[in-house]
Amino acid sequence: MKSCASTHSCEPTTNRRSANYQPCIWGFDFVQSLKSDYMGEAYMIRSKELVEEVKHTLDDGSMGQLGLLEQIDDIQRLGLGYHFEEEIKKALDSIVCMKDMETRAKESLHATALRFRLLRQNGYEVNQGIFIHLKDTTGNFKASYFKDEKGILSLYEASHLAVEGESILDEAKHFTTTALKEINGNMESNLSKQVNHALELPLHWRMPRLEARWYIDVYEKKENSVPALTELAKLDFNMVQAVHQENAKDLSRWWKNLGLGVELNFARDSLIQCFLWALGMNPDPKLSNFRVELTKVGVLATTIDDIYDVYGSLEELELFTDVVERWDIKAIEQLPDYMKMCFLALFNTVNEMVYFHLKDYGFDSLPFLKKSWIDLCKSYLIEAKWYYKGHKTTLEEYLNNAVISVACNVALIHSFFLLQQTVPEEGFDCISQFLNLLHWSSMISRLADDLGTSTAELERGDVLKSIQSYMHQTGTSEEVAREHISHLIDEAWKQINKNTFTNNSLLPQPFIKTCVNFARVALCIYQHGDGFAVIDNESKNRAESLLFEPIPVLMDG
Repeated sequence: MKSCASTHSCEPTTNRRSANYQPCIWGFDFVQSLKSDYMGEAYMIRSKELVEEVKHTLDDGSMGQLGLLEQIDDIQRLGLGYHFEEEIKKALDSIVCMKDMETRAKESLHATALRFRLLRQNGYEVNQGIFIHLKDTTGNFKASYFKDEKGILSLYEASHLAVEGESILDEAKHFTTTALKEINGNMESNLSKQVNHALELPLHWRMPRLEARWYIDVYEKKENSVPALTELAKLDFNMVQAVHQENAKDLSRWWKNLGLGVELNFARDSLIQCFLWALGMNPDPKLSNFRVELTKVGVLATTIDDIYDVYGSLEELELFTDVVERWDIKAIEQLPDYMKMCFLALFNTVNEMVYFHLKDYGFDSLPFLKKSWIDLCKSYLIEAKWYYKGHKTTLEEYLNNAVISVACNVALIHSFFLLQQTVPEEGFDCISQFLNLLHWSSMISRLADDLGTSTAELERGDVLKSIQSYMHQTGTSEEVAREHISHLIDEAWKQINKNTFTNNSLLPQPFIKTCVNFARVALCIYQHGDGFAVIDNESKNRAESLLFEPIPVLMDG
């Protein structure tokens, strides 16, 4: 097999495709210029004061069960739950222990739905049967509830925490979706804003950090909002954002020094988008190293994806896959120069992560990380062969490979170790929950990606995606195919829920939340199109609100 000695010597004989990706609008100088005032001591002191003030309100028994539930919901939606974990657990424990079933049978639709959602999303066992008293004698949800706008919205949000086989929650989802669309035009503006937001994407599917930014504005306009909670939410958002800005600056320096974006200029400059993805997976200000290292993984995966999708010849791609599988520096001599650089960047970055994990925790993660990259490159190669052969896949054939090529597995396996975890002696394979979380997070991410990007990718030359595979297989229209893919996303969420809301988990909660958040970020990024490769107004506004623009705060202290 004859290989090219360098990128330049390949050019006369290799037909290179081009995706014409937009240059990144947030360059090195811009990122390095970021500066926040919210790392000052005065803000730290005021934040601690507000946290204590809010803790007192949670301990105040005068607000009643519904008032307590609503405040817990507000706290978590505002992104402040990590400040009040003990207080929230104590409050929910007390609600679970209540035995006054007669009172519960008389509680409002809103109270029942909110209690169900908060208990289930916080890890408590709660049965769908609590909604039975909301049905009439014919087994349908009572028509009178159409007048209960707030209750309908609460039940709609609760219904998305269903697992497979929960028919009452499936019925609730259909009932509330229909009802909200019918009554939406007759609501007061703040509630109508929340309904439109929920119909676009339910709360359970949304990226928590981005939701917190949106909900801060909604909460401030809410009747009976707590001023201390409003101030804390704004202040905390800005303080955490300041940490994220320092992460972005560190990454910007790393990317510039690596030089890969200059040498491989056909690839996307995806640094900020990858960082926003890592931020969405885990915004905790104490986990800077997680975000920085995972962003490196994302940038390298995106660059390698573009080599397979756009630039490399099939012969080069086969060589590169072989080198990754061998994980041997000596093997790179057979590669063209641009691939040598890419493999060395991958090899050095991953091995450095392995070194620190071994040094700090005494565990060698290399076999697991290396396998994730080998699997990814093999999946990319399969898609490249499909493209060159003009192969049209069935939906099943496509998805079996595409759940790997979406790179969720690579990100989450690295996440596992970046969250300071070690593998049980039996290995990963014995943990079905681990494999299921990876699979269904990957499935949602792939299907969301395809809904947002497939048209543009086909135009530049790519394999059929899930939508087109289903159309080709069944002879249906694109509209019908998109509805089917949306249905598959809905069913995949039930599997995610099944593996999330369990009391016998062998996996730590921070990792489980990270897996779920990967899927949430994907739905957010691709909600209105390709929000990863194309920086349109939606993508720009999202990045600016999350990373660049603090919320104006008037401190009362």
